[in-house]
Amino acid sequence: MPSIPSNKPYRVGRSPTGLGLFATKPIKKGTKIIRYFGPLLDSKKKKDDAIENKYLFELNDRWTIDGSVRKNIARYINHACKPNAESDVRPRKRKVFIRAIKNIEPGEEINYDYGTDYFKAYLKPIGCKCAACEKKRKKQRAEARAEKARLKAKAERKALKKAEKLAKEQQKAKAKLKDKAERKVKKTLKLNGHSPNGKSLNGKSLNGRSLNAKRLNGNSRVRVAGKKSSASKPPVSAPAPVLEVQPAAFSLEAQTTAI
Repeated sequence: MPSIPSNKPYRVGRSPTGLGLFATKPIKKGTKIIRYFGPLLDSKKKKDDAIENKYLFELNDRWTIDGSVRKNIARYINHACKPNAESDVRPRKRKVFIRAIKNIEPGEEINYDYGTDYFKAYLKPIGCKCAACEKKRKKQRAEARAEKARLKAKAERKALKKAEKLAKEQQKAKAKLKDKAERKVKKTLKLNGHSPNGKSLNGKSLNGRSLNAKRLNGNSRVRVAGKKSSASKPPVSAPAPVLEVQPAAFSLEAQTTAI
């Protein structure tokens, strides 16, 4: 790094874009900070007009300052879209000074706007790295992340609603199938003469309430058509068989013999 007298209110140091010029003392608004200098190039001369580098400072259509020399400390001042200094160009004197347009505190980087032509040629292709642009990009990245999170949350809510709707439809379809199956079973039982709920079908009862209009319970008995119940009357005993006694025939011969 180039040596700078201690009485100067600036120093060369590291910055986010490489090397930069930083204030070492408070610099008031309007103060001339440093001169931008170097060899003067005459555009009318082919030799001078052929020189190309990033440190050319154009004074007018003819004269340009080549600030690439190392003694030009002002070449370390970086571009900023929202600068705290500006270039004070004096074409007649063929001089350029950098002066403060804001109060600059110690440790603060000094910067100025390089202009539209330089920005388009050198900075736009790689992206401006000044504090304002970095802040803007940071904000844009934060907004992009927030938007991405919002869209993700929206997609999750949509998927959840869709899943809930699908679950309801499946539950409804399942209930419908169950109801259909129950109706089919009831129809089958009805065709077979059975009652699935205990009601009388064709004069028959499955829950013990009635059978042929007679109540069935623990104290009732079943009467079969055409026959009387044995329990309706006490049993009648059958009459004893009558024995016929025939008189014995006595033979005279037998009596005679006995005498």
